[in-house]
Amino acid sequence: MTKLKIKSGDTVQIIAGDHKGSEGKVLKVSKDKNKAIVEGVNVVKKHTKPSAQNPQGGIVEKEAPIHISNLSLLTGKGETTRVGFKMEGDKKVRFSKKSNEVI
Repeated sequence: MTKLKIKSGDTVQIIAGDHKGSEGKVLKVSKDKNKAIVEGVNVVKKHTKPSAQNPQGGIVEKEAPIHISNLSLLTGKGETTRVGFKMEGDKKVRFSKKSNEVI
């Protein structure tokens, strides 16, 4: 298991696959599967049976996970960057490899 460089709350761009070029906010990261759910990207339709929460049933749209390798972090300026780790004092921080700024 490796240290993931993308956290929930980050803004990312999809760099591969059907949704290449799309941008969105990371809602959830699954460390064990190396996948992330990005808001408004990779939306799938799920057919649901009627239940207590949803008595009508029907078709629900929800975001499906995307592999971390297909995501690239966006900086505040809107450009994609790779992420590195470095020690700042006694704290480990993420930094942009393009601009060398702490994220």
